[in-house]
Amino acid sequence: MHCPVMILLCCTLLSDEKTTDIARPAEPPAVHPLRQAHAHNDYYHTRPLLDAVDCGFCSFEADIFLVDDQLLVGHFPFELKPECSLQSLYLDPLRKLVQANGGRVYKGGPEVTLLIDIKNKGEQTWARLRLLLAEYQDILSEVNNGRLTQRAVRVIISGDRPQQSIAAESRRFAGIDGRLSDLTSTKPPHLMPLISDRWSSHFQWFGEGDFPAEQKAKLHRLVKQTHDAGRRIRFWATPDRPSVWRELQKAGVDHINADDLTGLQNYLKSHPR
Repeated sequence: MHCPVMILLCCTLLSDEKTTDIARPAEPPAVHPLRQAHAHNDYYHTRPLLDAVDCGFCSFEADIFLVDDQLLVGHFPFELKPECSLQSLYLDPLRKLVQANGGRVYKGGPEVTLLIDIKNKGEQTWARLRLLLAEYQDILSEVNNGRLTQRAVRVIISGDRPQQSIAAESRRFAGIDGRLSDLTSTKPPHLMPLISDRWSSHFQWFGEGDFPAEQKAKLHRLVKQTHDAGRRIRFWATPDRPSVWRELQKAGVDHINADDLTGLQNYLKSHPR
């Protein structure tokens, strides 16, 4: 379990004049991108985004609250600080990485995912967020009248998702994070590119002993059904264990959730697909 004070430590570091350079990468990281690696609650790490990038992660999760006109990053309201905004921790550093690496977060690498979890005021937050994302259209994948243009970063909205408002945008810089209940949805993949759900809501195995055959078959079936619909799949609250990572990798889960960045990095590097 995360310690809530970590976000406060992070923000203290970012606000210290002597350490503000940690939010501005001086050089492109010489790491191999790991397409399946997803940094769960990424902002709890000492250097949000950058620790995950140093490990080659290709998906990052940030929770946000709308406070006045600001989009602040944190899991709980008491963690929020004005200097820890979505822009300062994620959008600005991502733009600098893309500019330094010839149009991608990793030079010659894939499109990466920024999963933004709205924690409060879904409609109001989206109204502010959509305007902010438009300021980063040079790096964000967009959908214009149903046509997807891929760029360096794909934004997906989770949490308190104002689905109708997002879907109504003729030009948008974000998609919607679905749930397993959306497996039969007719929403196009450019609108709902990802399916996410809680591991324990569907599986009772947490990495000890063998993965029961019927649960393994269920996982493979869900992955196939998701992929057949042109979407990606992720489970949250999965144990940070190599035994679990192995089964998720073998099943073809697109985003393997992790809080242990170096642990998942080392596993995926030693078990390439």
